[in-house]
Amino acid sequence: MVERLKNSCIFAAIGFTLCLAGCAPLIVGGAAVTAGAGTYVYVQGELKTDYPNSFEEVWAACERVVADMQAIDVVPSKEIGNARIEALIDNERVRISVQYKSKDLTNVSVRVGVLGNRTASQRIHDKIAANLS
Repeated sequence: MVERLKNSCIFAAIGFTLCLAGCAPLIVGGAAVTAGAGTYVYVQGELKTDYPNSFEEVWAACERVVADMQAIDVVPSKEIGNARIEALIDNERVRISVQYKSKDLTNVSVRVGVLGNRTASQRIHDKIAANLS
């Protein structure tokens, strides 16, 4: 009986692991998310995506976007592998977070406003992508 329960637990663990592998959908914070390049994830007011560019390239693109959008009260903060820009754009607080993932993969999270604004965040992501191409 104990051996049967042990085998069942092992098979369940293997099955769960296989379900999470690849691009299988995950449930995160009540939102369905799929892993993969070019996928945007909107969770708790932040719109996130990975860019197939180096950390420095993405950081420079974010700085250009903030300048192009004529942001005021700009507060950049940069460390090894992490960076953040907080600014006021069109009378709304904006936070752009940049995180190193690998040599040519960088994650960017954009939050507009206190509760988040998906449309405005997407507009900023579109401008970042345009600066990278």
